[in-house]
Amino acid sequence: MKHAAFAPATLLCSMFVASTAFAQAKPVQAPATKAAAPAAAPAPAVPARFVRPVKGVATIEVIQQQGRKIGNDIVTVLKIKNTSNGAISLLKVDEYWYNKKPEVVTGDTQSWRKPFNPGEVIDMTMKSPIKPDLYRSQYAFSHANGSIQAKTVKKFE
Repeated sequence: MKHAAFAPATLLCSMFVASTAFAQAKPVQAPATKAAAPAAAPAPAVPARFVRPVKGVATIEVIQQQGRKIGNDIVTVLKIKNTSNGAISLLKVDEYWYNKKPEVVTGDTQSWRKPFNPGEVIDMTMKSPIKPDLYRSQYAFSHANGSIQAKTVKKFE
């Protein structure tokens, strides 16, 4: 007998829950104005393409700008172009500043963590603390899968 009274109560509660779950308010739309400009068409999506990474020796071209003193640092900007047939993974640039003896006095290391695709040009900013007897700098390039042959140019082809 207890089950006979329990079933109608369960049915009544489930109908109440279902009616509140399916009762949704209609969204309010703002009235259209005549002065509103038409929305710009979205840019076409460019499909991502996979470029096989270079294994072994990769080639790049480098444009080195003159170093500038900013605060207590000497800042040099390098423009680097990938001239290899594949992507360069984890490009790393080491800058070494020498004095006249020649001894390494100071330097900096920067990394490019994204794939560096063929034909792409990137800027890398090197910041080294200024020491009293800085004479000249030298750069060492490397990547995750090998070494890099760097060619210094005045402008990219």
